[in-house]
Amino acid sequence: MKAEDQLQFYKLDLPDSDIVYYPAFLQGLLADEYFKYFLKNCSWQQDDIRVFGKTYPQPRLTALYGNNGKSYSYSNIVMKPHPFDRKLQEIKVDLDELAQVNFTSCLMNLYRDGYDSNGWHADDEKELGINPVIASVSLGQERIFHLRHKKRKELKKSLLLEHGSLLLMKGVTQHCWVHQIPKSKKPMKPRINLTFRVIK
Repeated sequence: MKAEDQLQFYKLDLPDSDIVYYPAFLQGLLADEYFKYFLKNCSWQQDDIRVFGKTYPQPRLTALYGNNGKSYSYSNIVMKPHPFDRKLQEIKVDLDELAQVNFTSCLMNLYRDGYDSNGWHADDEKELGINPVIASVSLGQERIFHLRHKKRKELKKSLLLEHGSLLLMKGVTQHCWVHQIPKSKKPMKPRINLTFRVIK
């Protein structure tokens, strides 16, 4: 990672939000190294989710890592954390400094192809507290990230999340906006998403 004052970034001009995009948080070969490592070495799992009374396999694989033993619950799924390994800890140190936050946990997502997705949601679970900070690092296949305001439905934004990029969401963002990674019919290679957060 470059020094903080050398990182290029873009602040998204959206009301009721504090979102900054760093397209090259992790540089080329380093991003490649992390992607290959996490793809091979993470404790990936596929949980079932209930939608309108029916149970389906979650359309992606996930893994939870942390340093405080706190579990994480969403969509009637309760995940127990694995201890941070050395590679995650390396990224966490840089994110802590950049965001001025002591992240405790990382929820990881593996999108195996374009059929894997993440529906409209906000990271606003009670374990995350008020105005949670979410640091989302993307590795591998570029995917489109959609944002939509909860009350003002006409307010929308699409962003291409690049390999090695960081999307930092703070303030009231999770209370006012929802986001998703939609399915794609285009051929897609795997993408890994590291979402660092503080679980209270």
